[in-house]
Amino acid sequence: MNAYLGIDLAWGLGSPTRAPNETGLVAMDHDGTITDAGWARGVAEVTDWIVGHLGPRTLVAVDASLVVTNPTGIREAERQVGQRYGRWKVAANPTNLASAASAGARLLDALTEHGVGYVSSTEAMRERTGPAMFECYPYTTLVGVEELGYDVERPRYKRLDLKIPAAEARARRAEAFDELVRRLRGTPLDPPLLLDSHPLTRALADPSVLHGPTHKHREDLLDGALCAWTAAFWERHGDGRVQILGGDPDLHTDTLDETGRRPVIVAPARPSQRGPRG
Repeated sequence: MNAYLGIDLAWGLGSPTRAPNETGLVAMDHDGTITDAGWARGVAEVTDWIVGHLGPRTLVAVDASLVVTNPTGIREAERQVGQRYGRWKVAANPTNLASAASAGARLLDALTEHGVGYVSSTEAMRERTGPAMFECYPYTTLVGVEELGYDVERPRYKRLDLKIPAAEARARRAEAFDELVRRLRGTPLDPPLLLDSHPLTRALADPSVLHGPTHKHREDLLDGALCAWTAAFWERHGDGRVQILGGDPDLHTDTLDETGRRPVIVAPARPSQRGPRG
């Protein structure tokens, strides 16, 4: 069965007033082979896909806010994204109990019912006895893994740069996407990420188009692959190359939820991106 699943959970899935957006889904084995990839709409479809791909110790990486306990403001893990990765122009959207972005919490509940645990430390990840999930953020992976070469700032492969004309912004976004895929395919990574091993992820190497919805469709799948690889990277390197944002008990942390789960984000990190105890 699949070792790692990457879920780029779509914004808007938690809103009753919006049609569900697409979620990028990628399954990956220990050797970096992509065993399945695609898209789904709505938390129910995403849950069904995950459950159908679970193995005895599958590690599920989700780009969405899973555990949320703060009534207002920003979670501590999200605050630490900006504090430690801000130099690379990386920040996190704030999430709280009043936020409409509840898809992650709904997915957490659904997967918990199917026996998927939640891990918020490297020790818990390594000692899991069944499938488990955690929260991650593709941007912190891209700037936190030095081999990828994003030493100055994050790649602008997602949103348009609003400071330049729209046509130029779309062209630059496409260039950034293609360059990111080129680096992921051509950089020796440990563990490997073999995008060419599945037809859908192999097609990410095709030249990008400027059409916004088509670009978003491809971006969602790429982010799913980055999430799956983050799970593999965490299991391979542990605390040596990954930090748990929001999880340091010597710093301010959010309260636990009713089941004792702590809101954290698992983030690959260079030495310079670590906090006071890094």
